[in-house]
Amino acid sequence: MGRLSNTVAVVTGGGRGIGREIALQQAREGAKVAVLARTATEIEETVSLIDGEGGQAIAVSADIIDLAAVEKALTRVATELGPVDILVNNHGSFQGFGPIWDCDPLVWWRDVEINLRGTFNTCRTVSPQMLARRSGRIVNLVGGGTGNSFPHGSGYASSKAAIMRLTECLNDTTISNEVRAFAVDPGLVRTAMTELQLSSQAGKMYLPGIQKLFDDGVNIEPSRAALLIADIAAGRFDTLAGRLLRGVDDRDALAEEMDAIVAADGRALRFSDLEQAKL
Repeated sequence: MGRLSNTVAVVTGGGRGIGREIALQQAREGAKVAVLARTATEIEETVSLIDGEGGQAIAVSADIIDLAAVEKALTRVATELGPVDILVNNHGSFQGFGPIWDCDPLVWWRDVEINLRGTFNTCRTVSPQMLARRSGRIVNLVGGGTGNSFPHGSGYASSKAAIMRLTECLNDTTISNEVRAFAVDPGLVRTAMTELQLSSQAGKMYLPGIQKLFDDGVNIEPSRAALLIADIAAGRFDTLAGRLLRGVDDRDALAEEMDAIVAADGRALRFSDLEQAKL
């Protein structure tokens, strides 16, 4: 019996990369997993891998920015697997590179829609069910630009900073009913998203630092985020609900530091103490 036995997990963007590893790890820990994304062939492959390891999973194809499609998809999950205990919003888009006057505005906005609106749609759909059962954990993936400037990735950065604040607001709204939300930054992982940054003309022009980081050996294994999220799903980091956890974190050290992080109001989007005092 795994520590996530008798739970149901939904992993968006689970057809490849980080999402696939998260889905596999949730299944290895005993969860029944719904793998949700738009591309059916990719999520079916993830389900096949889970089946091959003796786990239980279903592939659910849906456009994450279509609220009605998300509601239909999650209704199917509840019917076939049971009520959702764990929601992992791993979906993401980053295709708008460059200063805003050079970016295609539709591409820039599409990044924001997929990242932020998609996360809103899934959180909005599962939260009432979790609140009614007084149990549930939501994990929203963030990334570059969440807490710092990202000049040539402003659409991605703006959406990820917004997801961080959404996570805090959601958690503060639901925690009294034992529903917790967390933000996770997986770190720089070599994925289809980063390959586009490395290979496209705009990526080479505006984001050369990505290639340099990989050249310098910065390449976080997706298993780091997957193991961290499994710990979150199992309740290990409940003290840090509403806050940011990172794939690069030493999980044992993080567990020991939780009370200090909360006491310092760390891992959150905040003004400095000096600026806060002026408000």
